[in-house]
Amino acid sequence: MLSAIALIFLGTCAVKRIHFKQDCSGYLKQAADANTPELALDRLNRAIDYVEAHGLTSGYTSVLWRTEDQNVGFWYMNLKACQSELEGCLDGTQLEKSNVLMKVRESLTEDGDHGTQLTIPSNIVFYPDNAFYLFARGICYLILLIWLVGLSCELER
Repeated sequence: MLSAIALIFLGTCAVKRIHFKQDCSGYLKQAADANTPELALDRLNRAIDYVEAHGLTSGYTSVLWRTEDQNVGFWYMNLKACQSELEGCLDGTQLEKSNVLMKVRESLTEDGDHGTQLTIPSNIVFYPDNAFYLFARGICYLILLIWLVGLSCELER
């Protein structure tokens, strides 16, 4: 019974990640990859609408201690700055538009271990309930581990 609850909870975590990718991070990726300021602004506006609707505008995603890579407020202000830059260049020259698009791309992405990745505070998917999700996921993994050990002991008999 507990193992079923653990699997359902972990499934819920996966669904939260999928929804965030569909409704926010996917649009941020498209904004970073856009070839025109109009397209980038459209995609960025969609992501910002999600961010604001879900209250992802301040705080930290960290549970134990604060680090700046988990600063939700800075990330949100950076998104808004990109939005302002894009709005300001719509009537600019092609060179100005290209420069703003490069600046937006550099603001929204970073070079990581696996190539270019979006700059997003870790575990923002679970914000503002990060402590609950961290604790609950730990309990779920423990329950599943105990269940698997018990299952393997039964199979040995």
